[in-house]
Amino acid sequence: MNISEKDWKLFRNDLPNWQERYMEKLVEEYKEILSDDRNASDKYWALEARLKADKRNPGVLITDISRSNFYDHLVSLVRYKVITMDDLNDYSEETKEVVRRITG
Repeated sequence: MNISEKDWKLFRNDLPNWQERYMEKLVEEYKEILSDDRNASDKYWALEARLKADKRNPGVLITDISRSNFYDHLVSLVRYKVITMDDLNDYSEETKEVVRRITG
């Protein structure tokens, strides 16, 4: 599929902002784990497990930005709830339709 230059530039600009916003959300969730009334060791292991899982999330993981994985990245960001379709408002109708079709 052909990716418009406008969509490509938007994506390269938006991705770091989306990831930062998502990681801010994660940090707030980590704070909740750490402020729990459990033992320190329980909090530590809960946080460690959560960090390990979150490292695999596209909201944290995506670094290989190329046109060949443009749609894959957008779809995974939507599926993992890092972004919503509203975050794609400035993208072309073609791009939004591809993402909608794949994400169901």
